[in-house]
Amino acid sequence: MLSKEQIEEIREHLNKSQNPVFFFDNDCDGLMAFILLRRYIGRGKGVAIKSFPELDESYVRKIEEFNADYVFILDKPQVSKEFIDEVKQKNLPIVWIDHHDVDVNLNYLKDKNVDYYNPVFSKQKSGEPTSYIAYNIAGSKKDLWLALIGCVADNFLPEFLGEVIKQYPELFSKSINSAFELLYETEFGKLVMMFSFALKDKTSNVVSMINILFTANSPFDILKEDDKNFKISKRYQQVSSVYSKLLEKAKMVARSPRKVIFFQYGGELSLSADLANELSYRFPGKVIIVAYIKGAIANVSVRGKVNVREITLKAINQIEGSTGGGHEHATGAKLKVEDLPRFKEFFEKEVERRS
Repeated sequence: MLSKEQIEEIREHLNKSQNPVFFFDNDCDGLMAFILLRRYIGRGKGVAIKSFPELDESYVRKIEEFNADYVFILDKPQVSKEFIDEVKQKNLPIVWIDHHDVDVNLNYLKDKNVDYYNPVFSKQKSGEPTSYIAYNIAGSKKDLWLALIGCVADNFLPEFLGEVIKQYPELFSKSINSAFELLYETEFGKLVMMFSFALKDKTSNVVSMINILFTANSPFDILKEDDKNFKISKRYQQVSSVYSKLLEKAKMVARSPRKVIFFQYGGELSLSADLANELSYRFPGKVIIVAYIKGAIANVSVRGKVNVREITLKAINQIEGSTGGGHEHATGAKLKVEDLPRFKEFFEKEVERRS
């Protein structure tokens, strides 16, 4: 975890900012980290980062559009040098909070306008989700449910789970032993899926969803179906229909005796991370690779109890033009569709070698 001194430093940055912009990774962990910090200071704009693998210079226009005086980056392991340089030219401070195990170029981060915080580089070498860090910075007990959504989405079960269960016992039908058990076996887990699917909507609807979260008082403000939540509920139903069909097809593939399960699909919705997460829960002994095909590019999500981060990095180093990274048991990669067979074969050989 970050030190008390680091937590206090981030609070000071937040309190000094008058018109901050928060760039957050386009998933529930990044979203909830932003919501928690925004609820803490009551000001600032949020921008979901959809570029992969890094926050690139195209997002500088958002800083200009919002006339921001502070830049916060949440849950993003990579930021382009061009982005940093352009923000530096504007003489704006950057506060970058992450939890991924990445190779950090310290000289790159020693610039006086960049403050970088990551528990992976603490004495404990921990890797709590960004939403967990945000809660420790800003949260009150009434925001525990928001922090739990972000943590569960990142397969992390925080110590305050019991407190949330006390607050909302009707959303937890059983004792919980893992984050993904909570996600897939309880009513509370539906919240995580709702926000994950809502983030895949058009920008205007994402902004509408974020505005609801600024003032939501409990999970029931989201779960109840009313005029205010209509777009969130509708999107959840739309994406769930597609997701359920894909999941059933992927389950058929996963029931094979192979150690490495490979599933690919196309279409309008990128659901590879969601599918890979659930398949890893349903088939815990397997290494899961889900590839979403769009044009000539494949976005790949990998899950497994072996060190899939190490294997992913080795694989992309051998495939020109590919990128990727992530956590020890959960990674993402982007590569050409024509290179997918090589990626899959590399994983199969590495997993077999380590078995």
